[in-house]
Amino acid sequence: KAPLAAHRDMYLNAGGEVIPGLSINGPLAAGIPGQPAALAHIAQHYGRLPLADTLAPAIELARNGFLVDAYYQRMVRFRLPQLQRFPAAAQQFLQHNEVPVVGHRIVQPDLAFTLEAIAQKGAAGFYQGEVAEKLIAGVRQAGGIWTQKDLDQYQVVEREPLVGHYQGHRIVSVPPPSSGGVVLLQMLNMLQALDIEQHSPVQQTHLLVEVMRRAYQDRAHYLGDSDFVEVPVPRLLDQGYAQQRAADISPQRASVSPPMAVSTEKGSDTTHFSILDTSGNRVAATLSINYPFGSCFVVPGTGILLNDEMDDFSTKPGTPNAYGLVGNEANAIAPGKRMLSSMTPSFIEHDDWLAILGTPGGSRIISMVLLGALETMQGKEVDAWVARPRFHHQYLPDVIQFEPDALSTDIQQALANKGHTLKALSDTYGNMQAIRWDKKNQRVSAAADPRGLGTAQVE
Repeated sequence: KAPLAAHRDMYLNAGGEVIPGLSINGPLAAGIPGQPAALAHIAQHYGRLPLADTLAPAIELARNGFLVDAYYQRMVRFRLPQLQRFPAAAQQFLQHNEVPVVGHRIVQPDLAFTLEAIAQKGAAGFYQGEVAEKLIAGVRQAGGIWTQKDLDQYQVVEREPLVGHYQGHRIVSVPPPSSGGVVLLQMLNMLQALDIEQHSPVQQTHLLVEVMRRAYQDRAHYLGDSDFVEVPVPRLLDQGYAQQRAADISPQRASVSPPMAVSTEKGSDTTHFSILDTSGNRVAATLSINYPFGSCFVVPGTGILLNDEMDDFSTKPGTPNAYGLVGNEANAIAPGKRMLSSMTPSFIEHDDWLAILGTPGGSRIISMVLLGALETMQGKEVDAWVARPRFHHQYLPDVIQFEPDALSTDIQQALANKGHTLKALSDTYGNMQAIRWDKKNQRVSAAADPRGLGTAQVE
């Protein structure tokens, strides 16, 4: 949530222009964290184990450390100047104030202390007492605006999930203030109106891009925290509206997104878990601190690396954030408001099977889940969901981004002939985690994205 001292123009200069980096780097970029409250809430209301048990592995990992690998080095290089700005972050994540060598052990004793406080006292271990005092003092000393009142007033909110249908499947996804569920269901509704599976591979790609373009345009215009603004979810998910939006897609020509300023930065520091237990209970959980290493600010004495989730607001309506996403007044900054995210933890249900999936990946999360969901509903194995080559369009910038080998040369040329602008990415993206439960045969299969560091385990 935005701190209570936050305001609509807090990242603008006297001339009304966005101050570069202010919503991304340092404690002023940090929203009030919800994860400690959520962990305590889940343990109390849904879990079978006490929070102390479930946090024990994390405490051990913080205390004993993990070894630096090439991926860690790459992320540190990406954010090195900012990590070097803040002494506690540099001490925790760097080696002699530089990128650590492969095999260097990252130990976080202060983080272990904080996690132990949460394990012993629940949410109060974070939002009250010694940890809270250190958080407030450290943030304010470094130029942030948190107060104890911010921590005292943080509350978990449970919301009804969004439910949609596509070709006999039931899709359950996340409601606002995440945009993921609305945009995913909008795209599926439009694809159903277009009967996409009857088309050639070139035409399927063209239609998928046009559907992404329209859903992301609605995201920019309408979506925000429904506790603060009226979000027309029923209208956006109405089948008639989907047919109307799909009707102006030309089979021959790409649509045009109105030109605006765009950002070329990229990256994310998000995690997704897909979990199924022996009783059939399921979890799709996406957690984020937004950018790689969040705000790069570690609160001294706590080990807590603060997020830079404030950049997920529209810092200035119509101006893109770090992922190139534009927003409108619905997602403008307000005290206590939750920022709009792209997280898309989802279930896909069929009479005979259940799928659990989600991924990190910034603004590209929703299109990744869409492509994975289509693989799912075509009856493919779980490995295919997470490995499918990916492409993405988010309305602005008006380009198709695609992974290496995601689009053949012939498809690229055909799309260009239709008027699309294409941008080949030098690397892959995302880290989807997925589970398929075959209820009919009582068989569970799981897969971790080959692009990432996750693992899948069936016990």
